[in-house]
Amino acid sequence: MSGHGEAGTAGHHVVRAPYGVVEDAVDSIGTTLDEHTTCTEVVRFLCRHGCDAAAVDLLAEEAPADGDAPAAALTRTATEGRADLLDTGMSRSGGALEVHALDEGHPITADTQLVGGVPRSVMTVPLLAHGRLYGALLAVRSGAPFSAYDTATLHYVARLAAVHLGHDREHTAVHSAALNLQRALLAEPGRPHPNLDIATRYLPVGGGTLVGGDWYETVRLHFGRTLLVMGDVMGHGLDAAVDMNAYRSTLRYVASTDLPPHRVLRQLDAAVAEDSTRRPATCLLARVDPARGNAAIATAGHLPPVLFSADGAGRLLDLPVGPPLGTGVGGYALTEQRLVPGDTLVLFTDGLVERRGEDIDVSLARLAALRVPPGAAPQDLLDLILTHVAASRAEDDVAVLAARLRRAGTT
Repeated sequence: MSGHGEAGTAGHHVVRAPYGVVEDAVDSIGTTLDEHTTCTEVVRFLCRHGCDAAAVDLLAEEAPADGDAPAAALTRTATEGRADLLDTGMSRSGGALEVHALDEGHPITADTQLVGGVPRSVMTVPLLAHGRLYGALLAVRSGAPFSAYDTATLHYVARLAAVHLGHDREHTAVHSAALNLQRALLAEPGRPHPNLDIATRYLPVGGGTLVGGDWYETVRLHFGRTLLVMGDVMGHGLDAAVDMNAYRSTLRYVASTDLPPHRVLRQLDAAVAEDSTRRPATCLLARVDPARGNAAIATAGHLPPVLFSADGAGRLLDLPVGPPLGTGVGGYALTEQRLVPGDTLVLFTDGLVERRGEDIDVSLARLAALRVPPGAAPQDLLDLILTHVAASRAEDDVAVLAARLRRAGTT
């Protein structure tokens, strides 16, 4: 750590962190919205800039800057450099330096003697931002003591890290709220008739992206029929999850009138188009009638389903595609598909197959080409599909539903 000072007013000399170091810190720290990653970036940065060891100790929950922060609440979250220096990073009074920093609210330095008489300098800085305390930063150097420029740099890095930690925790809280909402809404689809085996999966996209508006549903109709639903509200976050719930509620109401799927879509489109606050959505409906051995299918801008026959072969169904819901345009068509016991209809959102740099037709063809073991249960079939398309690496939420006609006499 090195640099230059700047003259202050009234004869005071203000020492600031070197510009090049500041620029590197801005580029290197806070590249994600993950708390542990931020802490790791901080200690690695310090060890690149003159420290022999560094550590970050965090509070489980941030505290007011002027409040009490007991040492027991601190957890060492990230370390870098020589572990032996961190293990012995204690002040002359014998107390942990990071605790003193939290108590006194300013950095503490101490020159001590390591085994063999090698001098060592230690500094701790509280992680403070916007009146909140997140923990402490510990920096250790053997040999030369920290200079005024080093102190200025550590103060800057600690403040920058605290700001990012605040953002990380806020993002985590919002993401958790949206995810919990969506999981609650998707906890169980409606109860289908016992003549269908149903399996569902929902995989929220990984990383820092907020959850979206994917949903599935089953609606029990008259005469042993069941309406299968797969929908996807455009966008992500709480707004998309709330709109998803509105679509789902409206669809349940319209579907209870027992209209054919294309007319259900028409009414849903008209109802949503009257509310300008709702986001557009795609939707696929399949009314399955086991007694007659068929499915009546209609789609509003949604990808078609895949049908896996009893022998394990799959094929993508060819459907006329209407506009997404919410446009008010209408124009939905009905397609009849013959089904026999053992056939499995798989509905899914685009997150299952869309891959960056790959044409969607190629992705769909890969899914349809999957050969599954004859007689595989719907739950096992979904596991095979998710593995086959590497759904864990999907760039969007994934919702998928499988429905199979029960063979006569099975339970």
